[in-house]
Amino acid sequence: TDAEVNTRKKTFAEVQTEQLEQAERTVLIKCPPKFNEKKLLQYLSSHGNIKSHFFFENRGIHALIEFSEKNSIASLQDAIGVPSAAEYHVVPFKSRLFTFMLKNPVSQAAEETPLHLSPQSHIPVNELIQKLCHADSISSQMYTLLNEYQLTDENIKLRYLVCSLVRDFARAYFPDSTVKPFGSSVNTFGKLGCDVDMFLDFHDTQKHAAKTKKGPFDMEYQMKRLPSERLATQKILSVVGDCLDSFGPGCVSVQKILNARCPLVKFSHQPTGFQCDLSVSNSIAIKSSELLYIYGCLDSRVRALVFSVRCWARVHGLTNSIPGTWITNFSLTMMVMFFLQRRSPPIIPTLDQLKELADQKDKLVIGGYDCSFVSDLSKIKRTKNTETLDVLLGDFFEYYGNFDFRRNSINLRKGKEVNKPESSPLYIWNPFEQDLNISKNVNQPQLEKFVATARETAWILRKEEKAQQMISKEPWGLAALLIPFGKSNSSKMKNRMKGIGSETIRNLLDSLKLNNPNNLQKAVGK
Repeated sequence: TDAEVNTRKKTFAEVQTEQLEQAERTVLIKCPPKFNEKKLLQYLSSHGNIKSHFFFENRGIHALIEFSEKNSIASLQDAIGVPSAAEYHVVPFKSRLFTFMLKNPVSQAAEETPLHLSPQSHIPVNELIQKLCHADSISSQMYTLLNEYQLTDENIKLRYLVCSLVRDFARAYFPDSTVKPFGSSVNTFGKLGCDVDMFLDFHDTQKHAAKTKKGPFDMEYQMKRLPSERLATQKILSVVGDCLDSFGPGCVSVQKILNARCPLVKFSHQPTGFQCDLSVSNSIAIKSSELLYIYGCLDSRVRALVFSVRCWARVHGLTNSIPGTWITNFSLTMMVMFFLQRRSPPIIPTLDQLKELADQKDKLVIGGYDCSFVSDLSKIKRTKNTETLDVLLGDFFEYYGNFDFRRNSINLRKGKEVNKPESSPLYIWNPFEQDLNISKNVNQPQLEKFVATARETAWILRKEEKAQQMISKEPWGLAALLIPFGKSNSSKMKNRMKGIGSETIRNLLDSLKLNNPNNLQKAVGK
């Protein structure tokens, strides 16, 4: 749609600013069990114009209400009372989370109206597979998966609201601070149900730079000095974490993980149902979010391919929600980006090409690393590549099934396979901190499993007779790839072993059993 094209053109920073500002004018209400939507909105409108609203289910019905004016919230808060609980004592922190109850439940229940509820989670894979079987091409299957899994506008509003509620706490100590989401909530690759990564930022640099030029004095605040930035971060997060734990309505299971490489506070936000991770500003993580945002906006095939590949990896146990020696979603996403840079003609530009397009305001050096790249999407030439997603999906598995992981690494700056700088099994250059490998955690057995599964998948896609399977009502195309291989049908599996390439597959399976890199070389070297 045209509207979609227009919203997609905004820069990453513009989208963030707009969404953060909307979140400031937003409240969250736990609604009574049976109520009339029109009456609720009518009452709320008496405090000011409602710009947008939606309802969702999370242990009861909740309403997110965005007012046009921020002062409508103060007007509403004036009318709201403190809970009178005899058995508890309440912490009198007044947030923007409210509970509405009916004064006269019996008479009003009769006026209950059916509500449209906005989904906050995606359908399970087995339901997805059934949906995919109705599509008419692999490409339309991939767009169906994308539509089922991607974050909705409503869900994104809820994510920004949680950040805004945490910011209300931070501002008690640091009045200029902001709390912004980063990572999958904002990079266009998040799926419904993913965690909210957020960071606390104290740098309102633009405003400050302009002020300091005037007058005869250099002036500065007297501030507490600490021996390291890390210590300051730990102290701040410790206090904000205690605050959320002691006073934050709906903030439960607060864990302070202050000795991690990147100190953070984890908590569960019950009113929205999100798992949240709060850290202190990390400029490189934000640049990575923006880079993925740009790639996701440039071509609709990018997100469709990433979502399908990630779903495939999850089903086959190649990725996992707990940290370990398997490939992370971030690494997998970068592998898809690299594959798209390698097409002929390329579907997305390399990071070096984006850097050449950067203008003065895009220039940014962080800790000695040049992190400049263009932020204005309209300056980037669209690709002339017209390959279908059907082709790209099969070729992705072929490409990595035959990639020389022993010798080569994946470099998104150059868009080229370059010699590995060190011997990690999988080497993906961090796009910004160029001496780091983002997939350093991946071990040899996990990489071998990835290669074997990619080969098997490429083979299934090549062999497939779509017409045959559509007639016999079997899962086909993408749907067939989302069923773990052992489960589909063991006799088919045996027949397949007799077929083309059985030699390679047998070698691979043997080498995986023995788990011996030398054997793998024999198998993969073919």
